[in-house]
Amino acid sequence: MNSSYRSIHRPLWALAASALMLGGCANMTAEQQGTAQGAGIGAASGAVLGAVVGGRAGTGAVIGGVLGAVAGNIWSKRMEERKQAMEQATQGTGVEVSRTADNQLKLNIPNDISFDINSYAIKPQLRGVLDPFAASLREDPRTRLMIVGHTDSTGNDAINNPLSVERAQSVRDYLATRGVAVGRIETAGRGKNEPVADNATESGRAQNRRVEISLREPEA
Repeated sequence: MNSSYRSIHRPLWALAASALMLGGCANMTAEQQGTAQGAGIGAASGAVLGAVVGGRAGTGAVIGGVLGAVAGNIWSKRMEERKQAMEQATQGTGVEVSRTADNQLKLNIPNDISFDINSYAIKPQLRGVLDPFAASLREDPRTRLMIVGHTDSTGNDAINNPLSVERAQSVRDYLATRGVAVGRIETAGRGKNEPVADNATESGRAQNRRVEISLREPEA
């Protein structure tokens, strides 16, 4: 092991350990933990970058720490309250509400309450999910959304791919009618390419026909 590798390796372990300790402090809020973890991870990445390009690892760590803290998402009290409210609003509907590893609020909406087969017209059941969701979004314009449509493996890509996009866009357009700015919303369609269950069974195909809404509150 040469001296330059050792000089990089030791600071990286120290930075990684610091990030873990900062992220795990019991007296820190969720927002503070997210910032600390982002800064620590960014610092470690910056140290590697600084060394690779021939600079000083310490300088790279400072730059990376700033970038890491800015680029993360926070899980604020408002986000937790929104999650709890959506869990109550969607109880018994089959909608899954969860917090992702990168601090996004995710709604996994099954096709049986959202769209008929080969249709992108929103069902009344989905409106009952989207209405309270839109109300909470109007109160916090900082949040950003990503809506992704999915299909099962039946049919060909010429049908599935545009259908998945149109379903995501239908959800976006409905939220817009409820006062959510379109500029805050991204849409995409994945067709059959990201299954969450086995397409060989009807139950699996039903799980794959879905729309996912991810809500994030950027760090800055």
